[in-house]
Amino acid sequence: MKRSNWMMGIALSVMAVTAACNKPATSQNAAPAAEATESFEVVTYAEGLEQPWGMAFLPDGRLLVTEKAGRLQVISKDGKPKLVSGTPAVANDGQGGLLGVAVDPDFAQNQYIYLSFSEPGEGGVAGTSVARAKLSGQVLTDLKVIWQQSPKVKSNNHWGSRIVFAPDGKLFITTGDRASFREKAQDLTYTFGKVIRINSDGTIPQDNPFVGRSDAKPEIWSYGHRNMQGAAINPATGKLWTNEHGAQGGDEINAPEAGKNYGWPVITWGVDYSGARIGEGTTKSGMEQPVHYWNPSIAPSGMLFYTGDAFPTWKGDLFIGSLKFQYLNHIKLDGTKVVSETKLLEDEAERIRDVVQGPDGLIYVAYDSGDGRIVRLQPK
Repeated sequence: MKRSNWMMGIALSVMAVTAACNKPATSQNAAPAAEATESFEVVTYAEGLEQPWGMAFLPDGRLLVTEKAGRLQVISKDGKPKLVSGTPAVANDGQGGLLGVAVDPDFAQNQYIYLSFSEPGEGGVAGTSVARAKLSGQVLTDLKVIWQQSPKVKSNNHWGSRIVFAPDGKLFITTGDRASFREKAQDLTYTFGKVIRINSDGTIPQDNPFVGRSDAKPEIWSYGHRNMQGAAINPATGKLWTNEHGAQGGDEINAPEAGKNYGWPVITWGVDYSGARIGEGTTKSGMEQPVHYWNPSIAPSGMLFYTGDAFPTWKGDLFIGSLKFQYLNHIKLDGTKVVSETKLLEDEAERIRDVVQGPDGLIYVAYDSGDGRIVRLQPK
């Protein structure tokens, strides 16, 4: 979500949004707040970064961090960042830049990492792309673009883009609707507003839901999404979960399933920034409801299912960053039902762009405003 957009969102009152939506300004699964069940302290792990966007740990404990402007840093265990060379050229424009990062499950054998980014094209167009490269020390080699959003268009907003490995080794990619092209989230001949599923070499899994259809891109897994900036595998099920930005209200958590339509922009729990209604309402036959939504919007970002031992009572819980309200949202779940939401790190007053779990079982959080920092939550 653009900074100007969420500032406009703050200016619009919840009362106005409620009236426009004709529904109460609460989440779909209105969840009570809860006290933090673990005592923790916040420690700076790395600093001096410029708009960190994505994070992923290497098997040896070093941390890869993308910076929106196009740089990739590798941070040693003592928190010292070192620049990695060989990254792809990016369209550092609006919300675009160097975005998500993932490490191959077989990294120890193949040294592959994956980067999602806004790839520039001729005539000012650009699109979300994913590249694979080998990491050797601080150098990327054999870089190859393995997937490209199509077509490239003139828009600097709503790129997605997280990349997540499923337990079966398939790669999920989240994309945005590119803002001005939101109706294409319903068009299966476009890869805007879709979850993409590919093999790690860029080929198409033959069990994808639209393989063999002439009216659909075979890499599409699910559709009808707006701008997914968070994605994680739920360890309880092995299934993908995502979050996405709504417009004014209607930010969502989804558990996208093969071939299903998640509604945008035909149905939504939000309204346009002008207060105008979007689409046909909040429900429609053949379109899925979110696991959870927020109204007003929180501008969700990176997301993590916690599986570590450092915070035992948090095992299985979901953590999502809020860019707009600058907190880490701790979510207790009962299956797919949100039981409670607790705001952590409010006193830090920083835009949270990503959250990951380290090999040490601690939680690492990227602040993309001010002096870009990575902090970690550790037991007191």
